[in-house]
Amino acid sequence: MKQFLSFVRKEFYHITRDTLTLVIMLILPVILLLILGFAVSTELKNTSFVVLDESKSTLSRKLVEKLNGNAYFTLESYAHTAKDVDKAFRRGECKLALIFPSQFANDVVHTGNSSIQIIVDASDPNEASTLVNYMQLAIMQFQREQNVNMTPRFIDTEVKMLYNPQMVSAYNFVPGLIGMIMMLICAMMTSVSIVRENETGTMEILLVSPLRPVTIILSKAAPYLVISILNVISILVLSYFVLDVPVAGSLVLIMSLSIVFTFSALALGLLISSITKTQQTAMLASTVGLMLPSMLLSGLIFPIESMPAILRVISFIIPARWFIEALRDVMIKGLGLESIWMQFSILLLMTFILLAASIKKFKNRL
Repeated sequence: MKQFLSFVRKEFYHITRDTLTLVIMLILPVILLLILGFAVSTELKNTSFVVLDESKSTLSRKLVEKLNGNAYFTLESYAHTAKDVDKAFRRGECKLALIFPSQFANDVVHTGNSSIQIIVDASDPNEASTLVNYMQLAIMQFQREQNVNMTPRFIDTEVKMLYNPQMVSAYNFVPGLIGMIMMLICAMMTSVSIVRENETGTMEILLVSPLRPVTIILSKAAPYLVISILNVISILVLSYFVLDVPVAGSLVLIMSLSIVFTFSALALGLLISSITKTQQTAMLASTVGLMLPSMLLSGLIFPIESMPAILRVISFIIPARWFIEALRDVMIKGLGLESIWMQFSILLLMTFILLAASIKKFKNRL
């Protein structure tokens, strides 16, 4: 029994000696519970929509107010022309647009029947279908309220799917897959690179060499950068020729965006590698700190708009969110740099900050 207890004490000593591993083991269940409890939801809320009201009638205003008061929709703005609606979609200001024809109110009053056009961003087919169902149900409820003690009136809806009229799920899946693969290759693999040098004893050779820390950091990142670029090219080729996913935007812009995101993922991996002591801890930290947030809080699986405010704020510091959002806009929507300049700039800024932090932390370890 004494031998057993002594081995137990020894094992506890090894666990508590690595503070980062102990913190991850204790905090991980809490983080997973909070993230999965709040983020894992197929319900869509606070979806922005714009309105083009050519009828300018009391009935149309009542319907818009009804929708805006709904928990599922938030009125972004009124558009003056169809071009304004298109610009709102291109700038990412809305997921839905409601178009009232000029004869909307007259048709409802005189014929008892009119129609509204619903335009939806279908780059994510599942989200688009859900949003259309929510909108149609809200319109039907408004219609029933208006029909109380009145002649029955019917409002039909005409749905137009933008960017993905065939509702092909691969259109949404492929950009997210590129982000996840690059995060897996870059961040998780590089997270063990410096730790591996320490564990194998080869770090001493690097320390006595004339190489500067920045040279060592960049030399660690270079092979994974080349591999990641090859992966992006192969995924794009397979997506276009096998999955029939269009590449509507500029290939140069797609590759530039991918390279910037790759550098940010590499810098994250190298930073983790610099602050951990073992390969096991580095892999665990990269999984908890990178892969799980990238999957759950990037908008790849669950809509960010429906998450609590604290999770939406956390998603701002996740590079995968900005990359996947920008890549969808370029690949599927065919947008240019003028539409994704904010995401591109944020990724670029993150890359410089993370690389600087990695180099600084590596110097401290010297």
